[in-house]
Amino acid sequence: MNNCLGLIMTEGKDTEFGELTYKRPLTMLPFGGRYRLVDFTLSNMVNNGINTIAVYTGEKARSTMDHLGNGKPWDLNRRFTGLFIFPPLYSQDEYSKHGDLGELQSTESFFIQAKERYVLLADPAYLSKVNLQKAFNAFLESGADVGMVYANVTDPERQFFHATKLHIDENKKIVSMGYNLGYESSFNMHLGLTFLKKSILGQIVYESIELGTAKSLRDALINNITRLRIVGIPHKGNVEYIRNTANFYRANMNLLNEDIYNELFFEGGPILTKAKDEPSTFYGDEARVSNSLIANGCIIEGEVINSIIFRGVNIGKGTLVKNSILMQKTIVGEEAAIINTITDKYVEVDSFVTIAGTQLSPYIAQKGQKIRKE
Repeated sequence: MNNCLGLIMTEGKDTEFGELTYKRPLTMLPFGGRYRLVDFTLSNMVNNGINTIAVYTGEKARSTMDHLGNGKPWDLNRRFTGLFIFPPLYSQDEYSKHGDLGELQSTESFFIQAKERYVLLADPAYLSKVNLQKAFNAFLESGADVGMVYANVTDPERQFFHATKLHIDENKKIVSMGYNLGYESSFNMHLGLTFLKKSILGQIVYESIELGTAKSLRDALINNITRLRIVGIPHKGNVEYIRNTANFYRANMNLLNEDIYNELFFEGGPILTKAKDEPSTFYGDEARVSNSLIANGCIIEGEVINSIIFRGVNIGKGTLVKNSILMQKTIVGEEAAIINTITDKYVEVDSFVTIAGTQLSPYIAQKGQKIRKE
């Protein structure tokens, strides 16, 4: 896929994650014990041979730039190709008024200099292990202008509410697209992966800005759905759509399913991330752990059940952690109880404290919060 340019940007809003996205964008949400959501998109591109990747950070750029750096963990620290990070525009020029399309237009010189003829736009809010090489080949063979990767998902519980819904005819042509409102038990969900010719992308961006008809690529494609040949490219496999706290919590908990874990982390290449050297986790004499993911550098002296534990977490004696996500450097005292909870980085929970939410509405402790015993 060395003839395909990778673009990572999200159309999703980060306002439905509460404290978790106060200081970070959706793409930088910690996930699976030691990763960020963007790691899965970036790693899948690299594993499929995409050598030039641009990341559009959104307004909260600091965490993205700190995590990605020069791209070394993904072998993208190169002289000419590699990783390119584009923070948002804060100038008063006209481009800053046109949303995602304005961001793409502002980096026009990047597209002109890039030798690749095709573009893959990816949204990390959709988590799946798509075989990008296979999907790219299907797009090329179709001869279409645009190819959108989708999965036919069953959704009786409306977990994919407001995801992009594709309507596809018998010739695989996309005839319309909208949002899923949950009235059908199954539908074709776009997985946030869109292939198109670089020349087509430039044309769509220019026309949409000049006519004032769209601010996002999705809306621009809808406006051109009769003029362009847009096809659907099917994918079969596990899919997560992370648009709010409940989705984020459920997607993490689903990693405790061995089949889902193996598909995401081992099929089609490894997931790469920023290296942080930590010692092995220490388990005390009274520690008990069942059906959990626990990263390096932890001290576990209590009981952990059905939970995701990030690096450097300390769980005291007699403490119960159940159905919870404890992010990096969380410290929990002795004889405490943490149930259906998400703790952000550097949270401290005193001994003898109980905090609990529900699986549909987990309790969230914001970054650096200190929860004291009254």
